[in-house]
Amino acid sequence: MSIQVKICGLSTAETVDVAIGAGADYLGFTFFARSPRHISFEQATLLGALVPASVAKVALCVDADDVLLDAIMTALEPDILQLHGSESPERLLSIKSRYGVPLMKAIPINEADDLQEAVLYRDCADLLLFDAKPPKSMANALPGGNGLAFDWSLLAGQKPDLPWMLSGGLTPGNVGEAIAISGAPAVDVSSGVESAPGQKSPELITRFIQAAKSA
Repeated sequence: MSIQVKICGLSTAETVDVAIGAGADYLGFTFFARSPRHISFEQATLLGALVPASVAKVALCVDADDVLLDAIMTALEPDILQLHGSESPERLLSIKSRYGVPLMKAIPINEADDLQEAVLYRDCADLLLFDAKPPKSMANALPGGNGLAFDWSLLAGQKPDLPWMLSGGLTPGNVGEAIAISGAPAVDVSSGVESAPGQKSPELITRFIQAAKSA
């Protein structure tokens, strides 16, 4: 089975088209004001209209309240909500009840014990995203998209209760190794396909998807 690929933090029609053409399975759109990948609701509507039904639209948000989620659902009509903050299992159940869409929960990883957090979400999430946990010494770190990797071998042999993706520090040059070491069935990239923060490179998007799909 081919590795599934998510390109996250898209903000232009060109890069959306490139990602679709190269074979991305998921496209991520960021709704978090601190991120250089943050888009407006107007952008979300325009970009979302370019995405075919065969590709999943993912809305990334961080500890969003219902007001923000209502606006995201209206603007993008996402197939999946990606929760990248400190949302509790109870909050996920509330969100799922309100919107009825699949939920992807990000789990920040630095050491083996961090994997235990995933167990908390097995009855409320539909997908897990294992991402690198920013060090406390990293000032103004984002919840994700920092270009940081963690020890992929921590996931080797693991069988999470839910479908999962690997994220954090992935690039066209290392994604094949990351898949081989971790056994990831799916990968997610944002900063690793950028020429500058928030500026996606069509060439790097294409190279990343090709490298992942051929791993």
